[in-house]
Amino acid sequence: MRYLAPILIGLVYVLSMSLVPEPHRRRLNAVTVAGAGAAYLSGGGLGGWEFVFTAVATWVAYKGLDSWAWIGGGWLLHTAWDVVHHLKGHPIIPFAHDSSFGCALCDPVIAVWCLGGGRSPWERLRGTDEFSGAGRSVLRRRSATVKE
Repeated sequence: MRYLAPILIGLVYVLSMSLVPEPHRRRLNAVTVAGAGAAYLSGGGLGGWEFVFTAVATWVAYKGLDSWAWIGGGWLLHTAWDVVHHLKGHPIIPFAHDSSFGCALCDPVIAVWCLGGGRSPWERLRGTDEFSGAGRSVLRRRSATVKE
């Protein structure tokens, strides 16, 4: 369960966030990764480096307002920070010793989804995803309308 629960949490996050329509989904994820970047500020145990990481994570999240790739990169940065805290710092949840370890398993699940464009599996199942056949015809109609 030590390994499975964090991965399931990542999948639940992805499925839940997939319910938010675009472009709000991307922007909400950018804000979320910024918050994750500040998660250790109140006692991560790495002193001034906590502020440096938070500044970098904030900049990456800002870039993520317009790019899923930056958001995915932010989650991978947070994964690395989780590993550092698991090995040398304090856990993300003070009373849960392995919480940073769990976060380091959860975050890459979210990162992979973000790096894939943050697409909704719900839309794909309905055939309205921009990469499915029905989605392509919708995009063609939209682009034709814009050109006219």
